[in-house]
Amino acid sequence: MESYMHKTADVSPKSKIGENCRIWHHAQIRENAELGKNCVLGKNVYIDAGVKIGSGVKIENNACVYNAEIGDDVLIGPHVTFTNDPYPRAFIWDKSRVGKKIVVKKGASIGANSTILCGVVIGEYAMVGAGSVVTKDVPAHALVYGNPAKIKGFVCICGMKSEKKQEKAGSILFECPKCRKTFEVPKEVFEK
Repeated sequence: MESYMHKTADVSPKSKIGENCRIWHHAQIRENAELGKNCVLGKNVYIDAGVKIGSGVKIENNACVYNAEIGDDVLIGPHVTFTNDPYPRAFIWDKSRVGKKIVVKKGASIGANSTILCGVVIGEYAMVGAGSVVTKDVPAHALVYGNPAKIKGFVCICGMKSEKKQEKAGSILFECPKCRKTFEVPKEVFEK
């Protein structure tokens, strides 16, 4: 199915847009950016040059995505900002100042008004609470929030906060109280 781009969207002809994407009012997609299939970009979303976005991703209004690689099925809430310069100055800018790439893995969710610092990796199915400032890596399934964001629990693929069920040799088994799915978290996560 062909993608829809609102007439006010500014999509570089040097970008790659997958099938069945929806790109809404005043969104901007820069050169060499790539979107997978079935993505939705809300009003006024900015995707910087070279950003890679998987399939089934939803990026809500006014989000700014710089220097990132985003996996499939990721949700980025409204007004989320991905940063790209670890030492910003208005009077100094060139490509050498770009920090390490932000990586958001499959199924993760980032709440409204969050800021993600360059170089951070957000693990599979992790959840970042609204208004958070993420300064370090987030493990898979972790629920983090605050400034700076800290681990406050672990969540299921369905998004529900899960409970410890059993300790194993190198991990802890969690179970979702709603859908009863289980997942393991390495014990080393708790030692950090």
